[in-house]
Amino acid sequence: MAILRALNLLPLIFIFALICSIAHSTINLSTPSPFEFLNNLQGSHKGNSSQGLYKLKHYLEQFGYLKYENQAHLDVNEFDTNLETALKTYQENFNITPTGILDDATIAQMTIPRCGVPDIINGDNTMARKNHHGPLSKSINTVAHYSFFPNRPRWPPSKTHLTYRYLPNTRSDAISAGDSAFRTWDHTTRFSFARVPSNSRSDLSIGFFSGNHNDGSPFDGRGGVLAHAFAPTDGRFHYDAAENWVNGASPGRFDLYTVALHEIGHLLGLGHSQSQSAIMFPSIPSGTIKGLSSDDINGIRALYA
Repeated sequence: MAILRALNLLPLIFIFALICSIAHSTINLSTPSPFEFLNNLQGSHKGNSSQGLYKLKHYLEQFGYLKYENQAHLDVNEFDTNLETALKTYQENFNITPTGILDDATIAQMTIPRCGVPDIINGDNTMARKNHHGPLSKSINTVAHYSFFPNRPRWPPSKTHLTYRYLPNTRSDAISAGDSAFRTWDHTTRFSFARVPSNSRSDLSIGFFSGNHNDGSPFDGRGGVLAHAFAPTDGRFHYDAAENWVNGASPGRFDLYTVALHEIGHLLGLGHSQSQSAIMFPSIPSGTIKGLSSDDINGIRALYA
């Protein structure tokens, strides 16, 4: 009889576990994004002194758009000329009418989770449209959307084979996704890639980190900065461990392969692109899968021409 009672309880135990699992996922997916404060500043413009404007200043400073000689101005709730100029530059980079007003279109773009690599580095607006003369357009002056880091850092000509390793804290599902992303770049570049054990020396390293992890670019929790990587020949690529990661397209979650493709682009020397179809576009909504576009391929070929 005891065995029968235990068997009768199994369906109830399964249902209870399923409910707990769904509830846990719901809690995870409903965690407020670090960028949600922007919704409270809708319509802000020069001359405003709304509560929380300092957060907008810190956002734009984080991604390279705003710099004050006196850093104390970052924490003042005043929409000044510097902030207006920074916001206009952001709007231009993301193909939004540069009004200098925090309008609906700007908020919609700014609240999308994104890469932590700044769009403007040491005053160099890497996303500004520039004329590129790549190997595919030697006789045509083409306006391209791809970009490079300032001074075009890249791997030396003799370094075409790069090794990579996953740090011990790496999720198992991220390893297969990362391997696939490296194979994709392998097929479109002069580089070949080989994975080595986690305790080996390597050119590139991939790992998961949370908050301040001592690289000068702390993560901000779920729904903000997803990952970041460093220009050649640093080789570091970090995922934010707080995010809801998955392999594939799933609402409220982020595809490990898509983010790996983007960050490997940085490891090879690509900056951000203005083209929304490019893997090097800075933002990626949840539930999205992307691959390399012609802009990405032209960019890497131009960099290593």
